[in-house]
Parts: sequence; structure tokens; C-alpha cells
Amino acid sequence: MKKTLILLIIVLTSNLAEAQFIKEKSINAQIGYGLSAPNNSVDEVVDDGFFAQGELVLKVKSWIEFRPYAGFILTSSNGEDLNGNPTNEKAKSKAFLLGGKARVRAPIPWVAPYIEIGIGTSIGKFETITAFDNIDKSGVIYHIPFSIGLELGKNNNVDLGFTYYFQPSVEQYAGAFAVGITFPLNNKK
Repeated sequence: MKKTLILLIIVLTSNLAEAQFIKEKSINAQIGYGLSAPNNSVDEVVDDGFFAQGELVLKVKSWIEFRPYAGFILTSSNGEDLNGNPTNEKAKSKAFLLGGKARVRAPIPWVAPYIEIGIGTSIGKFETITAFDNIDKSGVIYHIPFSIGLELGKNNNVDLGFTYYFQPSVEQYAGAFAVGITFPLNNKK
């Protein structure tokens, strides 16, 4: 009986501790113009496509949030460099993105700048062809997410930013110019 009572107190206390640590919970949905580019390119190649991502926003303080995320990026090559000249170089990504980030933001209404960094994994197919690299890989690789942008609106519920996923093992980075909307979950006050 004594052990059961101690276990019950620990469970209830840990639940209260979590409630004090996470102040608010929200869902952020992003959609955008996806891009991928090789790390080592002679012809300045950027391939384009589609990006979408969902995040669980866990607000710790008004200036810091933790954001586990899941999303995907699809980019393909059109055979041209940034100047419209034909090229054989490309950096294609067709991947599911999964990981976690921390966002530091200025806690001001209407226009709040932010920066994010984290760690994650990309699961899919990656192709990087340049004068220096010839990589055609499928599977699971790690990535480092990095983002900068602005939270807009009275409650900062519209997100406008640049998000990048550096993928060193395939010598490329993927990213997007994305717009997001944050939907608050039932938060206790």
C-alpha cells in the first residue's frame, strides 16, 4: 500500500510539473515553395518543388518554444542553372522530414522575428550530381534544420520564413520559403 501511494504521488507530481513547464500548446501548419541545392556546385543550381510541414508548438516562455515536426519536401531538376543555361548538375530530394527544433523569438505583437535550430532525420531518395559529387542515395540520413523568419499578427499566429535542412551525408541542402498558420490547442490558464 505504501509503495502504491508513493507511485501515485510521483505520477501526479510529474503531471503537475509538466503543466508548469509547458505554458501553451499549438499546432503549426506550413506550406511553401521547396528548394534543394548542392553544397559544391559550379553552375549555381537550385532545384525547386513543394514543401509542407506540421509542428507541435510547445511554448515554454514567451521567447522560447520547442517544436517537434513532421513534413515532406519534393524537388526535381529542370536541367537548367539559375541563369537558364543547360546543366547536368542537380540536387533532387524526395523526403519525409522528422525531428525537433528550438525557436527563440522576440516576444512582441504584430511582427516578431525568430531563429530556429535543431536536429532531425530525412527519409527518402536523394540525388546530388555536380562536378565534385555523384551521389544517388535512398534511405535514412540526418539533417540539421535552421530557420529564420517573422511571426505576424496580433497573436503572432501567422508564420513567414525561410527554413533549411542541411544534409551533409548527401552534400546538399533542402529548404523552403514557407507560410504557416498556428492553431492553439485547449490551453489551461
